[in-house]
Amino acid sequence: MALKATIYKAELNVADSDQHYYGTHALTIARHPSETDERMMVRLLAFALNAHEDLAFTKGLSEVDEPDVWLRDLTGAIDLWIDVGQPEERRILKACGRAKQVIIYCYGGHASKLWWEGVRNKLERARNLKVIYLPSEQTRALAAQAERSMQLHVNIQDSEIFVSNDKGQVMIEQEVWR
Repeated sequence: MALKATIYKAELNVADSDQHYYGTHALTIARHPSETDERMMVRLLAFALNAHEDLAFTKGLSEVDEPDVWLRDLTGAIDLWIDVGQPEERRILKACGRAKQVIIYCYGGHASKLWWEGVRNKLERARNLKVIYLPSEQTRALAAQAERSMQLHVNIQDSEIFVSNDKGQVMIEQEVWR
């Protein structure tokens, strides 16, 4: 018998003064049995960093032809494709062909750096690709804030990201690799 996803509920309050976006999102997050708290929280952070009223989580790990998060227009065309982790270059190039913009949020310390060195040259032709690295000590601290029912506040100002809840605050420093 296959294991079922664990459901998390999050009230995400985003105050992004860089993009002039301020909103609250009531989110239901299905955490795949093979997914860690760290990956799930990075997905949630990716949502917050690109917050939009039409941004949505997809089936993610359960569906190979969908990203972790996406923004689609009224015709169904993909405006924004967001993947978390270290996807294969074929998947990234396919996403770049399907979406107006693709963002990869990678984390995991040295493993991410090795992954990027391996795929960087193969992705040169992808003009609509952005790759952002999140330091592992910060994503692990973010994972410690995971709860089945959570309320998170994400404040973004001058490219500084602060995620807080009743457990404390985590500062995230994103590093743009491309």
